[in-house]
Amino acid sequence: MRRLKLPLGPVVLDPAGPVLAEDDRRRLLHPATGGVILFAHNYETPDQLCALTAEISGLREPELPICVDHEGGRVQRFTTGFTAIPAMRRLGVLWDRDRESARRAARAVGTVICAELGAHGVDFSFTPVLDLDYGSSAVIGHRAFHFDPNAVGALAAQLIEGLAAGGMAAVGKHFPGHGYAAADSHTAVPSDPRPSKDIYTKDLLPYRSAIKAGLAAVMPAHVIYSQVDAEPAGYSRVWLQEVLRGKLGFEGLIFSDDLSMEGASTAGGIAERAKAALAAGCDQVLLCQKPKEQELLLESLASTPLAVPERVERMRRKGGRDLRKSVAYREALESLGKIP
Repeated sequence: MRRLKLPLGPVVLDPAGPVLAEDDRRRLLHPATGGVILFAHNYETPDQLCALTAEISGLREPELPICVDHEGGRVQRFTTGFTAIPAMRRLGVLWDRDRESARRAARAVGTVICAELGAHGVDFSFTPVLDLDYGSSAVIGHRAFHFDPNAVGALAAQLIEGLAAGGMAAVGKHFPGHGYAAADSHTAVPSDPRPSKDIYTKDLLPYRSAIKAGLAAVMPAHVIYSQVDAEPAGYSRVWLQEVLRGKLGFEGLIFSDDLSMEGASTAGGIAERAKAALAAGCDQVLLCQKPKEQELLLESLASTPLAVPERVERMRRKGGRDLRKSVAYREALESLGKIP
């Protein structure tokens, strides 16, 4: 089958199952589609995953970037045949005992994620989590490295460098920080009432370190920081333009978090949510596990071009070698095995 030459659009969506159905192909060939995110429902075996990513890659030119939430701990979509990545909080515990060992372990996490995802045709993972573990957010919890922003920044930078050494880009989330807000943005609209000074001097510090380490993309939180803006961060020009682009000097890609989440509901229906996110400064918007709503979203954005295609191109994995055959990968596995 010949690839369809079609510029990438602003929508990232998921197929309905482990193989592409005709409806999946039609959505992936829509001009508004610009990427594919995979979940556990898209995975059965390593061979099946390779076949799925190969088919997705063969649909269009340029190819649709393929991504996944593969953080470790309770957020790892591919399990059988993949190394179990520890929750990032375990690296934070190690940091309190032995900082150099924690740095090596964080870099090893990046190496293993890159090698294993890349070998199966996946371009990048939505990792690292840069939220601080204030102890108040159950949805973040042990997904965060630490409560100390300096520890989070140092460990995240090592993970980013581990990914980059194998040619994989990193995505920091959930900007400017979901760790303080108690409500789960999947099911509620969280609010963080802290003054901007607290957020700037704590939650933003890991982003400075991550950006310096080469962070390629950022995902804002569906959280309202009421002392800064009435809109959730993903709909806020204050957060995305004035703070992220302006104060932090970030030039990479901005993804919305999943627009089907309750935290995104403040903007209205799916089409309105996408338009609000793009108007605020998001480059691409995610809509996951909602095929009918994906259809509506695609049609609403049919004539919306991708603002800065170069930012998406940076997300593609570089290099075709199977890094699982490398010394670095074997050493990284040994490092993971030593994490207490």
